[in-house]
Amino acid sequence: MLRLTELKLPLDHPPEALRAAILQRLAIPDNELAGFSIFKRSYDARRKHALLMIYAVDVEIRNEAALLKKFRNDRNLAPTPDMNYHFVGHAPEHLAERPIVVGFGPCGIFAALILAQMGFKPIVLERGKAVRERTQDTWGLWRKNILNPESNVQFGEGGAGTFSDGKLYSQIKDPRYLGRKVLTEFVKAGAPEEILYVSKPHIGTFRLVGMVETMRREIEELGGEIRFQQRVTDVLIEDGPDGGKRIAGVTLASGKTLRNNHVILALGHSARDTFEMLHARGVYMEAKPFSIGFRIEHPQSLIDRARLGPNAGNPQLGAADYKLVHHAKNGRSVYSFCMCPGGTVVAATSEENRVVTNGMSQYSRNERNANAGIVVGITPEDFPGKGPLAGIELQRQLESRAFELGGGNYNAPGQLVGDFLADKASTQLGSVEPSYKPGVHLTDLASALPGYAIEAIREALPVFDRQIKGFAMHDAVLTGVETRTSSPLRITRGDDFQSLNIKGLYPAGEGAGYAGGILSAGVDGIKVAEAVARNYLGLAAPAGSGAQPDPECGC
Repeated sequence: MLRLTELKLPLDHPPEALRAAILQRLAIPDNELAGFSIFKRSYDARRKHALLMIYAVDVEIRNEAALLKKFRNDRNLAPTPDMNYHFVGHAPEHLAERPIVVGFGPCGIFAALILAQMGFKPIVLERGKAVRERTQDTWGLWRKNILNPESNVQFGEGGAGTFSDGKLYSQIKDPRYLGRKVLTEFVKAGAPEEILYVSKPHIGTFRLVGMVETMRREIEELGGEIRFQQRVTDVLIEDGPDGGKRIAGVTLASGKTLRNNHVILALGHSARDTFEMLHARGVYMEAKPFSIGFRIEHPQSLIDRARLGPNAGNPQLGAADYKLVHHAKNGRSVYSFCMCPGGTVVAATSEENRVVTNGMSQYSRNERNANAGIVVGITPEDFPGKGPLAGIELQRQLESRAFELGGGNYNAPGQLVGDFLADKASTQLGSVEPSYKPGVHLTDLASALPGYAIEAIREALPVFDRQIKGFAMHDAVLTGVETRTSSPLRITRGDDFQSLNIKGLYPAGEGAGYAGGILSAGVDGIKVAEAVARNYLGLAAPAGSGAQPDPECGC
């Protein structure tokens, strides 16, 4: 099998044109091409009036050796790499101990799935409810202003990614094609096959719900166990044989203790009480940068026209997205985060009397508004106080202030972009109807964020308007606040994926500071599951594999 890249065709080409383009590019007769499959499909919109589809395809040629020799200097033709997933090993028979996975978001799901597929029969502890019950609780906040602190956008089966755009792309370096394993398992669980080859795949909330249930069933059929409404309140730490400390088990809110020497922490970025408990128990962690800001909403049609020109509305392209960055004069970076085409802004708090926003889309992406976070990067130097939990303190301050500005009933504070730029409170909506539920209370957002963040966003919006005409339109709506862009701390681990000072404890995913979105969290779950398996089997870990955090890419 050979991989051929950079095949370019017009947007509205007929299906048979792709085979013809392969034959023409390789200069071979039709009978030499035994078959082909699409590896990647994207589009180039730099010339809006002549938009091109770009393909990478895997082709089966009858005489591959001769063709490779003929094209030996062509960087767009090479043997197809092995993209199959290879397990590091399999559990021995009659294994006395079953590894524990704490959390059942994307990271915990894939950690548990890989362990189950290797025969380790993991026990999963999830503080929230099963995804269907959890969905009902989440709607309780959106429709009735009633928050369940243990079952919401952040906590429950599927994690925060369930109520998002369902983006499945990332900036991670992936030489082993672990992301491909994640996508393949999603397709097996009911995702559309196109996620394997489109350049920016997404699933959407409704599809994710059913997929999560299917993956749970597979884990259970392989001997794993998922226990819902089981919040971990303590960890048991004992002296290890080497003179250091090691994990010995966990204690649940019920008072029950599970003893175990292999515990994966796939907590998600909002498990603040668990972070506090781990810190109190001496687990090494450190503050890390994250970002804060607002959600911005525009008519999706405005974004489509600006990005796709006359091709706006073409069903092959779908709703247009964007990615924007500005380096402000005060030294702050302002950028778009977790852009949701044709989506909605959602209430995403997990703590009472606080307001948090996030974005969500369905697979169809056919809602009237586009939304994205417009956020400002901050560092531990910006946090009040010192120590690894200082970022959580700042998040809570901003979320409590947003609750007050929104009216104290989980409505979000909002302001028209034109009024925000003019530094005056908004009193009436314009042409853009905000999508946030339970509701938006118009006000002045100047006090919702630190002054440096307000200053940087005010500078960035007109700059973004020059890149996307209409971005700073007066009637566009800002909604506050976006504070859960990523974990405000990192539970630091070594090359063996274990905590720096507690052996047998495996920090993983977004909550530990090693992922930023569904795909990278899933990949990290696979890596940590492999590390646990290696430890059980006495295999050495690849050098430098565990300590490096993956780039953050959003939801």
